[in-house]
Amino acid sequence: MKSSAKSAASRENHLTVRRVERQQHLIERLHAVADRITVGTLARDFGVSARTIARDVERLRQSGVPIDVTTGRGGGVALGRHGRIPAIAFDLREIAALMASLTALGPTASPSATSAMDKLATALTGGSMT
Repeated sequence: MKSSAKSAASRENHLTVRRVERQQHLIERLHAVADRITVGTLARDFGVSARTIARDVERLRQSGVPIDVTTGRGGGVALGRHGRIPAIAFDLREIAALMASLTALGPTASPSATSAMDKLATALTGGSMT
């Protein structure tokens, strides 16, 4: 592979990881607030354009994340009604899918990615989580 092709691939991988991390933080941010928050506010807080946030929101919605979007004056985005997050049980195939996805992202890309990978590995091996 030529140097310029390697450089382009490396940049694309870096941008993908940044997008995934931003989308993760976006979900966390939306979960933390009770009301809608404007795309402009999110863009400012994340240091990206409003268009980037709008694309992130649309990707997340298409993936099944329950984000409500209200357009127009007083509009914004909000995570579907939430409260306490219940425990979730995954079967082996679901654990494998999540682990493969985290591996593609980089299981140490963020503290929460590392924690998730550790919990999945513990569940996979039948160990106890402390």
